[in-house]
Amino acid sequence: MPEILLTAPDTRLSICGLDEIEALRDRSVTHVLSILDPAWPDPAAFAEWGPHVRHTLRFHDIIAEYPGFDAPTRAHVESVLDFGEAIEAVGEPVGHLLIHCHAGISRSTASMAILLAREMPGDEAAVFERLRGIRPKAWPNSRMMGFADEILGCGGRLVEELRLHYLLQVERRPHLVEVIRDLGRGAEIPDSL
Repeated sequence: MPEILLTAPDTRLSICGLDEIEALRDRSVTHVLSILDPAWPDPAAFAEWGPHVRHTLRFHDIIAEYPGFDAPTRAHVESVLDFGEAIEAVGEPVGHLLIHCHAGISRSTASMAILLAREMPGDEAAVFERLRGIRPKAWPNSRMMGFADEILGCGGRLVEELRLHYLLQVERRPHLVEVIRDLGRGAEIPDSL
């Protein structure tokens, strides 16, 4: 079982989009997981930050293979988990972890959920409860979560809790059904809707 780092009481967890990075500058971020589109430049803001550990992944926010796009792969999810293991291997507390993508809604929230699930095996419902507390508008990328379920040996529990999370998000924000479908991600809308 992984050491408790991200779920420790003193650890701060943040998720944001590109337009919110600058606002987090003075919050003593110690670790950053950046998820960017393949051709997107590194955010300039990080050059002005104090010392921090940063890992960058590049892929598009899609849930299936499309020509000309880089879909999230199992290797990307393994890299997210490797980032968590590398933090743990250092043996020092995580002061403040920031995970960002372009909007701070899908790839970044999936990555945070994956890292939390790594530390909270068998408590998948608590993973999504914690995620909503960090980023209320979270809509994790289902493709990434499917790979994580397999890698972490969740037996479908992580994917089922993701489905329940989507239901709750749509209940709170009914307009999301149309937004998600317009993004070509209608497969993420639970069948009951």
